[in-house]
Amino acid sequence: MKSFTEYLTLNIPSKMAFVNITSQVEAAIRASGVAEGIVLVNSMHITSSVFINDDERGLHHDFGVWVEKLAPFNPDPNYYHHNRTGEENADAHLKRQIMGREVVVAITKGKLDFGPWEQIFYGEFDGHRDKRVLVKIIGG
Repeated sequence: MKSFTEYLTLNIPSKMAFVNITSQVEAAIRASGVAEGIVLVNSMHITSSVFINDDERGLHHDFGVWVEKLAPFNPDPNYYHHNRTGEENADAHLKRQIMGREVVVAITKGKLDFGPWEQIFYGEFDGHRDKRVLVKIIGG
């Protein structure tokens, strides 16, 4: 059995965005030489996420509106207790919980074994700095 690790670094210039990272994950699978196995893709930061969904701009807009309604940005420490630490990103931590930390996808014949329309996305909720995404591939 083989194991392969790659780290993607993303620096999103806005506070919130959704980025399709499927091609980077596919490149890592090719580099790994794994034909049959699994790939784990996870955000290594507690204010960003990795998830699977459709690559459709309207849907991504809807995600942003939805998570902002559930956990609106508000730097006031009276609104979010976490902001009493001197940070202003409590909303980003909550949004990450909603959108998820990681995905695991089967690799079959050297390719992601997706359903129709599925793609892997990085979700950013507290941008403006480098963040890493772990791509761990295991198989043979």
